[in-house]
Amino acid sequence: MQINYYPITFEPIFQQRIWGGRRLAELFGKALPDDVPIGESWELADLPNGRSVAANGPLAGQTLTAILQQHGHAVTGKPNFTGPFPLLIKLLDAEEVLSVQVHPDAEACRTMGKGEPKTECWYIVDARPGAVIYKGLKPGTTRDAFVEAIHDGTCAELLNRVPVEVGQCHFLPSGMCHAIGAGLVIAEIQQPSDTTYRVFDWNRIDKATGRPRQLHIDEALHSIRFDDDPPLAPTTVGRLVDAAEFKVDKGHQTPGCEALLKAGTMRVLLILTGSGTIVSETAETVDFSAGQTLLIPAAYEGVLQFKRDCEYLTVTL
Repeated sequence: MQINYYPITFEPIFQQRIWGGRRLAELFGKALPDDVPIGESWELADLPNGRSVAANGPLAGQTLTAILQQHGHAVTGKPNFTGPFPLLIKLLDAEEVLSVQVHPDAEACRTMGKGEPKTECWYIVDARPGAVIYKGLKPGTTRDAFVEAIHDGTCAELLNRVPVEVGQCHFLPSGMCHAIGAGLVIAEIQQPSDTTYRVFDWNRIDKATGRPRQLHIDEALHSIRFDDDPPLAPTTVGRLVDAAEFKVDKGHQTPGCEALLKAGTMRVLLILTGSGTIVSETAETVDFSAGQTLLIPAAYEGVLQFKRDCEYLTVTL
């Protein structure tokens, strides 16, 4: 199938979560299912339990998996690439606090014989006054001390409690114990993994089951890097993340401005505020607005034209 490649939008995959809310509808007009707490909108996913479906253009109706199998080179710029997609992009609505948890690194996955590594970052889209995240263990916290705190139900006291503000980006390498506090909407960029090991869930009961949610204490203890010094300071401008797994840059444009999208690099755009269009001499015009995620194929060349004041994130590999 020969097509003129273009910026691809995808249907969001909504995930009901015990800690979720309704802010994604309020902020971005997301058409959420009625009467359930939605904690996650998977904006770009290629996982066995969630595959994004293209919403626009000639590829509409196809999964990201199928698109990569047929057009992997044009999309990623990598010869013979057929997937899976190397990123997972989400919007999170934390009406309540999330569990204390950790994602394993590649070595932990290898030694346990299961799981997928996940390094991630959190961009703060919206925050209630006083909102916090829990980011890494306090200096000097030993494995034995953490195990004792798990049994006492006080392990959150051993994490760094970090106040956050809109516009901050926090980088969380795999192996860092963490939790998202209540009252936050976050754009989450990560490796394509849904492996999460819960350590503590604030003693709450899942209304759907009448029981506490499952914990994964042995796997978490195997995954946590107890000797790491966590990077607590956020980034706010320019290159927000410069990691081996992905890069994230923040852009800000005023109405009437333009930005060139050169061919040769695959990009993912997360539109935080504002709106505009993407135009090209060879492909259809694509509109964008706040709350959208667009996959820009490496084979595409065009121009971002901004109609309203716009902040956006550009993710590259």
